[in-house]
Amino acid sequence: MAAQANAAPVIIKRKKIIKGGGHHGGAWKVAYADFVTAMMAFFMLMWLLNATTEQQRKGLADYFSPTIPIMRVSGGGNGAFSGDSIFSEMTLPKNGTGATTPDQPTEGQEGTGAGNGSDGPDAEGINELFKVVDAALMGRGGESMVMDELKRHVVTKVTNEGMVIELFDDEETALFAPGTDTPSELLDTLMYVIADAAKIVKNDIAVTAHVRSNPIVAIKNPVWDLSSQRATRGRLLLEKYLNNRERVQKVTGYADRKPETVNKMDVRNNRLEVIFLRE
Repeated sequence: MAAQANAAPVIIKRKKIIKGGGHHGGAWKVAYADFVTAMMAFFMLMWLLNATTEQQRKGLADYFSPTIPIMRVSGGGNGAFSGDSIFSEMTLPKNGTGATTPDQPTEGQEGTGAGNGSDGPDAEGINELFKVVDAALMGRGGESMVMDELKRHVVTKVTNEGMVIELFDDEETALFAPGTDTPSELLDTLMYVIADAAKIVKNDIAVTAHVRSNPIVAIKNPVWDLSSQRATRGRLLLEKYLNNRERVQKVTGYADRKPETVNKMDVRNNRLEVIFLRE
C-alpha cells in the first residue's frame, strides 16, 4: 500500500493539431493581393485625372458607358470623309451642337408634323433618305469619295431644318484665303462631292457661312460682309456642279454670331454649311 502511495502521477498531454498551415493559413495573401490591386487602380485613376483634359475624360467616360445614345447633332464616322456622322454613336466633343437655328412650326403646322423634323408621317422617310446621303458622303459603300487629307473638314448633322453638311477650317488648311472669299481647291473638291451626293434627294438647299471674330474690333467690322460673300461664293461653287441650280433657295451669312467653340477667334469657327432642307 505504501509503494502505491509513492507512485508518480500519470500526466496525459493532449496536442492541438492546427490545420491549414501556419500564420492562419493563406487567406491573408488573397486579401493583400486584392488590396494592392485596388491601390494600383486608385493611383492609376488619380494619374488619369491629372494627366488628361476635360474632353479626354469625357471620351473615357463614354467608352466605358454601357449605353451611348445616338446624338442627332454630331457624331463620329470613319468613312470617306472620316469626319462626323449623324448616325454614329461616338461624339467628338469639340464639334459641339452648332448649326443653324431650327425652323419653328407655325400655328397652322402644329400637330401635323409639318415644319418639324422629328414628327409627322413623312419624317421617317426623310430621315431614311438622309441616311442614304450620309452613307454616300462617308463612303460606307466601300470606296472613298475624297482623299484622306480632306476627311477631317466635314461634319454632318440633323436639325429641325434639315440635314446639315458642315465644312470647316483647321490650323493647316482653310476653305478660303484668309480675310477673303477666294475659295481653295479643298472647298471646290468638297462642293463637287456634295453636289454628287445631292442627286440622291430632291430637297431644296440652303447655304450658310460663319466666320471667326477679329482680335481687334475696327470701326468697320468686316465679319458680316465676309460671311455673306463666302456664302455667295459657296453657292456659286455648288451650283457649278448641281444638275438643277434652282434647288438653292437660301443663302445666309451669320458673321461671328454663332461660334462653334468657346474661343470665338478659333479657326474652327470659319465654316460653310450646306443644308438639305426638309419639305
